[in-house]
Amino acid sequence: MFLSGRTALVTGASRGIGRAIAVELAKAGANVVINYAGQEKAAKETAELVKEHGVKALVIQADVASFEQVKNMIDQVLDEFKSLEILVNNAGITRDNLIMRMKDEDWDAVINTNLKGVFNCCRAVARVMLKAKKGRIINIASVVGLKGNAGQVNYSASKSGIIGFTRSLAAELGSRNITVNAVAPGFIDTDMTEALSEEIKNKLCEHLPLKRFGKLKEVAGTVVFLCSDAADYITGQVIAVDGGLTSVI
Repeated sequence: MFLSGRTALVTGASRGIGRAIAVELAKAGANVVINYAGQEKAAKETAELVKEHGVKALVIQADVASFEQVKNMIDQVLDEFKSLEILVNNAGITRDNLIMRMKDEDWDAVINTNLKGVFNCCRAVARVMLKAKKGRIINIASVVGLKGNAGQVNYSASKSGIIGFTRSLAAELGSRNITVNAVAPGFIDTDMTEALSEEIKNKLCEHLPLKRFGKLKEVAGTVVFLCSDAADYITGQVIAVDGGLTSVI
């Protein structure tokens, strides 16, 4: 239980990668704050999974695109736990389309949630961590932010922005013992990829050195490692959990 006594906030933790991260942090001993935007039932299910590991869970609804809502969320966390050592910025949405068909609202929604949401959460949490002179921030990016993808200019821009944001913030906060890193998942077994046909999955796997999709636990495990003392000297880095996808492109 190497994270025992620490508090972690995971945004977008009602399902998928966010839920897996919340559960793995709980296994490591951290109390977990589960943020969600609209899926209250799923968020509460995540909380129950977290509490199975003998730690505390707190569920908070907040739109990360709103700084006021984020600030209120951080205040609730501090009221409950008195400290906040770990922030995992996982909340994200997609509104895919070719650029000629992409609406202004689809661009704005993705940028506001995926990128501005990271800015809002980090701005609010930085004050807490600077005062404590310690902290871990992990931003969930994507291999799409590293290599791009047709039909996802908004999503790719948001995830590329997170990578630049991560490296810059690491330089700002490093002197106060606060590390800032990004994890960039590739093709991971989630609800989204389950909708793909076996034919499409097999074609995608042909391009992966490991010849398979990743598991939620493999992304979550990387995040937990970055929260551990073993990662004390790692900051400003982007770790691709992608089965080797970016190494062959």
